[in-house]
Amino acid sequence: MKLVISPAKTLDFESAPVTDIHSQPEYLEQSQQLIDQLKVLSQAEVASLMKLSDKLAALNVARFGSWETPFTAANAKQAILAFKGDVYTGLNAENFSEKDFKFAQNHLRILSGLYGLLKPLDLIQPYRLEMGTKFANNSGKNLYEFWGMQLTDALNNEFSEDPNPVLINLASNEYFKAVKAKQLNAETITPVFKDWKNGQYKMISFYAKKARGLMAAYVITKQLTEPEQIKAFNVDGYYFSEEQSKGNEWVFLRDHDE
Repeated sequence: MKLVISPAKTLDFESAPVTDIHSQPEYLEQSQQLIDQLKVLSQAEVASLMKLSDKLAALNVARFGSWETPFTAANAKQAILAFKGDVYTGLNAENFSEKDFKFAQNHLRILSGLYGLLKPLDLIQPYRLEMGTKFANNSGKNLYEFWGMQLTDALNNEFSEDPNPVLINLASNEYFKAVKAKQLNAETITPVFKDWKNGQYKMISFYAKKARGLMAAYVITKQLTEPEQIKAFNVDGYYFSEEQSKGNEWVFLRDHDE
């Protein structure tokens, strides 16, 4: 069983990592191709492409310019610790044990516009390149065309050795579109998190993102390997709803905000 999550725009490269264990991204050659194409963009072009303020555009122009290989513990940081934001608040990897990191390394993958498919302990350097960015490149008109079948093939390669080929999709639609779900050699289960508000259950983005991280942490810290086990997820007041679930879309409800 594998899990996929999205990356985050917010990054933390200031805090010291809580583990020394690290690995190298599999697709650095492709990342370098994208960086080479991003480096030639002006600050105004980056601002327009990514819909950024001048300040953020300048920051990312500088990031593209300083991006360099090889990645080391001195110039890069493990992805699971570098990404911040709502999903990673829920994930709370800073409190993982070495056993948790090892399990996460085997079972969790992070989809990325620049890095493709990351293992949690893969080193990354600061960047901003959302998967949905309409960045025309040498391989197509956007990043979905750039990555093509590569991420799907990579997951299928991992599933070829998995006795339980199931993908728990905890990524956003923007990122999961980079995976060709119909070509996956695995069953895909998508948890959906809804909160009670104004007389009905609805998905509220902030809470749903955090809940995806909470569920990933639940699977990792309990070392779950069977999909049915995640139906017992009961963190922060969420519970599985058989009634609202349909097929492989598993709905988790919360009756009040925690």
